[in-house]
Amino acid sequence: MILHHIIQTIFVIAGVTALLAAILNWDWFFTARNAEFVVKRLGRTKSRILYGIAGLLFITAAVYFYYRIKSI
Repeated sequence: MILHHIIQTIFVIAGVTALLAAILNWDWFFTARNAEFVVKRLGRTKSRILYGIAGLLFITAAVYFYYRIKSI
């Protein structure tokens, strides 16, 4: 059970980071080597939208599985 909480915490942290990076347009996030590929292909604005949606999906998945596991 503790492993589930650790994974959910990682999903929330990743989701919040991606969402805040998209909203606040963090330069360090979008110039990082991992995001650079996406930014080159889509452009900065579309990348921000993509990372914002991904952040919301990660947060939603963490909350969903929290309540799903809690009910079992």
